[in-house]
Amino acid sequence: MAAPSDTLTDEDGGQGGEETRRRRHGMLKIYYGMDAESKGEGATSDPCDINGAHFQPDIFLTKVIKEKSLTELMDKEHEMVKQIKALDSDMQTLVYENYNKFISATDTIRKMKNDFRKMEDEMDHLATNMASITQFSANISDTLQGRRQQIIKLSGVHSLLKKLQFLFELPARLNKCIEMQAYSQAVRYYAKAKKVLHHYKHMPSFQGIHEDCVQIITQLAAKLRETFKDKDSSPKQLTECVDLLLQLNEPAEELCDEFLDHARHKLSSDLSELDTQIRLQAGEEVVTEGDTSAQTYLNAPMDILEFVDSGCNNFLSNICLLIASYNDMFLNRQQDDEGLDAIALKKLVNFVNCLMEQYFGFVQRRVLLEKETGDNTILVRALDRFHRRLQAMNKLIPNTDFSRAGTEIVSKAAKDRTAHYLQTLKQHFSDCLTDVRQNLAAPRLLGKNEGGANLTELLNTTMTSILDQIKSVLANLQAFISPDITFAMKPYFRGPFCTQDVREGLVVAYLHHINQVCHDFCEGVNDRVSVPPALLLILARLCQDFDNSTISYLITLTEEQFMLADKTPMSSVTELTNESKATAQKLLNHYVRVQGLTISQMLRKSVETRDWLNTIEPRNVRAVMKRVVEDITAIDSQVGQLYEEGVRKERSSDSSRRTFSHSVSTQRRPQYFTPSVDNSLMSNIQKLFSEKIEIFSAVEFSKVSVLTGIIKISLKTFMECVRLRTFGRYGLQQVQVDTHYLQLYLWRFVSDENLVQVLLDEIVCSSVHRCLDPVMMEPSVIDLICERG
Repeated sequence: MAAPSDTLTDEDGGQGGEETRRRRHGMLKIYYGMDAESKGEGATSDPCDINGAHFQPDIFLTKVIKEKSLTELMDKEHEMVKQIKALDSDMQTLVYENYNKFISATDTIRKMKNDFRKMEDEMDHLATNMASITQFSANISDTLQGRRQQIIKLSGVHSLLKKLQFLFELPARLNKCIEMQAYSQAVRYYAKAKKVLHHYKHMPSFQGIHEDCVQIITQLAAKLRETFKDKDSSPKQLTECVDLLLQLNEPAEELCDEFLDHARHKLSSDLSELDTQIRLQAGEEVVTEGDTSAQTYLNAPMDILEFVDSGCNNFLSNICLLIASYNDMFLNRQQDDEGLDAIALKKLVNFVNCLMEQYFGFVQRRVLLEKETGDNTILVRALDRFHRRLQAMNKLIPNTDFSRAGTEIVSKAAKDRTAHYLQTLKQHFSDCLTDVRQNLAAPRLLGKNEGGANLTELLNTTMTSILDQIKSVLANLQAFISPDITFAMKPYFRGPFCTQDVREGLVVAYLHHINQVCHDFCEGVNDRVSVPPALLLILARLCQDFDNSTISYLITLTEEQFMLADKTPMSSVTELTNESKATAQKLLNHYVRVQGLTISQMLRKSVETRDWLNTIEPRNVRAVMKRVVEDITAIDSQVGQLYEEGVRKERSSDSSRRTFSHSVSTQRRPQYFTPSVDNSLMSNIQKLFSEKIEIFSAVEFSKVSVLTGIIKISLKTFMECVRLRTFGRYGLQQVQVDTHYLQLYLWRFVSDENLVQVLLDEIVCSSVHRCLDPVMMEPSVIDLICERG
């Protein structure tokens, strides 16, 4: 590649010498801006400025040698050498880069010179042609100037003759078009000549043509109406017929009615098919006229998704086509009669609303038949497709909102599904109770005690089954709020569904149902047969677990899965847990009363059926007392499976060895009372200063508290029965033996052994008061009988 200096030399014509080098140096300085820099306002005249225009190397060198040391001079030299090399490299790079630009610019200028020469030639040629055209145009204008009026007149006559020819040939043309069934062409011919014929119909030459055309058009209108009323006519044929009849000035209002009546037959047929599918799904026998037995046999019911697809693809598609055709034929035509448009629109709205109400009724009936299914996937997909199609229909008719009715159907379907699942949960809870009863009854069938059933296992199985069922139901209901479902994203559906239907209508309502069933067990109105006491105990523990953790877990799970907001007032967790806690307390209290009354019944019968005046001297503990201890021991084992031990008061060392040789009231009598004082009076005075025993007080959730309540009821019944009997000497002594036996075993079941002692003392005191010959048995003899018995 040639150097820039060579190129410049060539362009100067080959001149050499000092003048050429000066010119070349000046051009380079101008190109790289060196001359402008030296002339700038910021230029300095310092001779030591190496970048300035007035730089003097000798002065700069002298200054540097004087001011710098040898080491600094060597560094400065090294630095300047590097700068010189860098400047040389940059200068060379710039030269080579700009050399290519010089070449490109030169080529461009040469091409522009050639292009401009061609353009000048073409412009000259164009100017010549324009001059020729102007000359020819002037010659033509001069030639036609005299004949212009004549040509215009002849042209008008020719046009009039063509119109007259068209009018005279119009009846034949109309007949030919009718024969060829080119009805639109015939109407177009008639519409073109209608005004002229009507204007000149008083003239004899035009009167016949007018009458013939009117007769032909009347026949054409009759044929169009026949086609319009034919049930087999396609929508395209109907549209064409209506359009032609309207062009023939037929009454638009009458045509609207006829068009809608014709469309009603097809749409009613679609609705009839939907009704048939609903009846098939409901299990009804459907026989269609004209169907063979084989076709009837193969006519299987559709699932909900197929049903919705059939309605959308047939009924909704047809009604959309009807609306579009109606708009094109009656509403979107270029006419100024606004009153007619309003009437036509009103007719369409009433017609569509009537059919849509029927369709909504069929869809709602079909959705109701889906209650017995367990999975919601197909139902939700069908409802979503139904909802989307209705949203698209809103744009066809102004001021209508079919999606609102569709949303109501969707919301009702979701509410019905929730109600169905609630009934499923209630039935499942009833089945769980039945299973518990059967498991509790199985040990009895084997001849074992009820306490043989594993209550802890039954409780855990029931709790697990209830939680799993609720989780399964919530998982199924999540299909209604899936992100790909259109109506699930609508706030008017999602909020009420998640809050009112799922949380309140399902989960909270189910918790209320469980509490109500438990209350019914306590009231005795839920079952004709007696409730097993162990079932009451299990339910009490179940409600207590609900209070402690289960309710909070279920509500939290529901709110997380359905993304509930806290804006809507809802039942609080505290209210629900308090309700479950109260139910658990009521169940446990009822359990204590049932078990206490069972034992009390045994004691009452044993007291009432015995002749206490004529009984023999006691030699053994009565069997009923042994049965009472056995039953209480079994209850203790039963309650211990579900509840903790509880808190007991400190026992005395001789709890199991106390013998009732005398009445406690007598033994605790103060020394300042004389023996002549009535014992009954002393006993009543003593009771005033003793602690009152609540027999039917609330029971705590512990084994000791439960057993204490049962024993209090049993001993209180025993005492009241004793007060109603009269005893002989040996009857009194038998009561001593029985109460001592109970004391030996019952003290270990209660929270305070003094409670048992007080009640047993009261029994002995009552026996003494009711005894005709109150002679007490020796304590050693009582101990011997109890140890032997």
